[in-house]
Amino acid sequence: MNATFDPAVDAAYLSLREVANGQVARSEALHFDGVAGDILLDFDGEGRLVGIEVLGASSVLPDELLDAAER
Repeated sequence: MNATFDPAVDAAYLSLREVANGQVARSEALHFDGVAGDILLDFDGEGRLVGIEVLGASSVLPDELLDAAER
């Protein structure tokens, strides 16, 4: 797994496997009551989860993960 974080927009991306541009076939948004961030799940053409985007990342992800993430 690889994590990237853009503090300017407070968004993180967790890559579950290597995915080339254009290989994400669809994204599904998740919203939870009482949680500040939004989560988008990315799937490949075969329906496998390949990545997770977290908007409002500093509100919902551990500081250790964001500190270690590639910028």
